[in-house]
Amino acid sequence: MHLAAIALAFVLLAAPLAAVAQQAGKVPRIGFLGGRSTPASPLLEEAFRQGLREHGWVDGQSIVIEWRNAEGHAERLPTLAAELVRIKVDVLITSAGEPAIRAMKQASSTIPIVMAVSLDPVRTGLVASLASPGGNVTGLTIQAVEVAGKRLELLKQAVPRASRVAVLWNAAYPGKEREWHETQVAARVLGVTLHSVEVRTTGDLDKAFAAIAKERSEALIVFSEPLTLTHQKRIVDFATQHRLPLISEQKEFASTGGLMTYGASLPALFRRSAYYVDRILKGAKPADLPVEQPTTFELVINLKTAKALGLTIPPSLLLRADQVIE
Repeated sequence: MHLAAIALAFVLLAAPLAAVAQQAGKVPRIGFLGGRSTPASPLLEEAFRQGLREHGWVDGQSIVIEWRNAEGHAERLPTLAAELVRIKVDVLITSAGEPAIRAMKQASSTIPIVMAVSLDPVRTGLVASLASPGGNVTGLTIQAVEVAGKRLELLKQAVPRASRVAVLWNAAYPGKEREWHETQVAARVLGVTLHSVEVRTTGDLDKAFAAIAKERSEALIVFSEPLTLTHQKRIVDFATQHRLPLISEQKEFASTGGLMTYGASLPALFRRSAYYVDRILKGAKPADLPVEQPTTFELVINLKTAKALGLTIPPSLLLRADQVIE
């Protein structure tokens, strides 16, 4: 009886210890939701993995990343978010902006959500404030609104003759109205007349192109978001055909033939988003982690495009460029 009692006590003691050991050895799973695949996607995904490694997490060893991608179909975001919740990931993260963040919030009010990229999370109601997000969402904002005026200023430096500038933008995308407002403010200071060309669906692009051509615009600004990014080559081809100097936010537009891009460094944002994942996995609550604004901005100039347009980029502007494509 004495031996049996000892054995029973050992079993009862070992059970919780085994459970603790199993929990301690559990490999966290991260659900990463992207909006579309682009030539830059492998670089950005590696930046995120690099950020994880800097905090001691190795993909496939001490952490597992479940990748999902809407491939440019925004209507798929809620289904993919729900799928990641269903497989019980420990943290959700997205680079697909406000629609994807909202889809994740609707899928779960408890799983921590990290925004690798967001436009205006406060105004769109995703967080209470940058300093105190509240709820289960935190991460980074791309701060596109605040640099909209700077983008027009850079375009004017590169193309001093440009007095009529078309602005191609998705008026249905959250936060873009404020970006349009900030561009108007800068235009008044710079003496530039803006022509607003709004799109909401892929089907609006041909009509938008016709409107830009009819107005005889001298340059083109494109606001970056999933619709314009999905069709960035088509937009750049139009600008090339009509000899329009184009500036946008994300480097892809310059790498495919646009004149310039200026915006937050996406690799830096992806790498920094790993910091939030690390903090959350170590017990921090999203509500207590302030949303950060970008600290690294990139100016990219396509000198080959400038030469094709007959433009001479001022040396002072070339010196400021983080990358010159020749």
